[in-house]
Amino acid sequence: MAGIRIFGVHRTWEDWVGILLGILIVLSPWFAGHEDNQTVMLNAGVIGVLVLALAAVELVELYRWEETGEIICGLWLIASPYIFGYAGAGVLQYWHFGLGAVVVLLAVMELWQDWKLNDNELARHGM
Repeated sequence: MAGIRIFGVHRTWEDWVGILLGILIVLSPWFAGHEDNQTVMLNAGVIGVLVLALAAVELVELYRWEETGEIICGLWLIASPYIFGYAGAGVLQYWHFGLGAVVVLLAVMELWQDWKLNDNELARHGM
């Protein structure tokens, strides 16, 4: 029962994990050796910075739209290898699928935790 309670309340560690995920997304083309593809670099940079920024904003003030933005970013990252044509180009597709899936799962969990909170309870997050 204690395990369920841990995931029942939005904790700041979840926001720090989101920031770390954003950094990993930005660095993922270098990890996979795709730093020569400008489109892939730009996509990873923009999505990584967005995930990082949304998670950082959650540390300061909590709104439900932040999780929605993270879900969209995660789904975009999952679809990126197919949209930009690097699906068969090596491990970067697995990096982006895995990181995108973790971003989506984390954002869905946070959204579920925050769904029934009123505005006053959301405002107390991080205090």
